[in-house]
Amino acid sequence: MHIKKNIAVTFPKDERYELTSQLLRAALSVPLNIVEGCGKFTDKDITRFLDNSLGSTNEVDYCCFAALDLNYISKTDYDTVNKLINEVRAMLFSFIKYLRTDNL
Repeated sequence: MHIKKNIAVTFPKDERYELTSQLLRAALSVPLNIVEGCGKFTDKDITRFLDNSLGSTNEVDYCCFAALDLNYISKTDYDTVNKLINEVRAMLFSFIKYLRTDNL
């Protein structure tokens, strides 16, 4: 998941090793889990990594919400990022559902 660095850099400098770091690590974890899962051989293994990716997506979502609540980002920036987060979440849900349904 690509979180624009211009959003994270708007956070106060004292958040650099807290919320900023957590947000960027969670955002990077989303595609890393997808890539790792695609290197597995069974749908069950792939789904496990997609579940992890979904968890990271939820973490990114909350970090962005916290940033809004703490007034680190504007409502407009939050709405833009939240829309992207929801798109990624929907794609992950669909792929997970497909893999789980295909195995029935």
